[in-house]
Amino acid sequence: MSEITERVYTEAEINTRLAAELPHWYYEDGWIRRKYKTSGWKATLMVVNTVGHLAEAAWHHPDLTVSYAFVIVKLCTHTAKGITDKDWELARKIESVIQWQPAQEGGALEGTPNDDARFKYLKYDN
Repeated sequence: MSEITERVYTEAEINTRLAAELPHWYYEDGWIRRKYKTSGWKATLMVVNTVGHLAEAAWHHPDLTVSYAFVIVKLCTHTAKGITDKDWELARKIESVIQWQPAQEGGALEGTPNDDARFKYLKYDN
């Protein structure tokens, strides 16, 4: 397999893109990161499994920090030793799936009820 040289973004480019495209993500120690707050262990596991599925399908694997009520996703392209388009694309996909709220779309899917603690899922950004 031949090695492909990927464009690595500078810290300034990363911070500019994060502000414009992924405002809840941040850059630290060579990684772009996002902390997803959940309502508890069950939701945390669902977030981990969702991120795992997307990462495996993309063949680009994040580092995860998992706790009772949060998941931190860290992305960096190890082979390029920096942030590449692979990281941007996977971050956007993770963000769109994890933050999806069907009730806001007005379709047949109603989403999890937020007014009953038994069914709380994520602590959505909005």
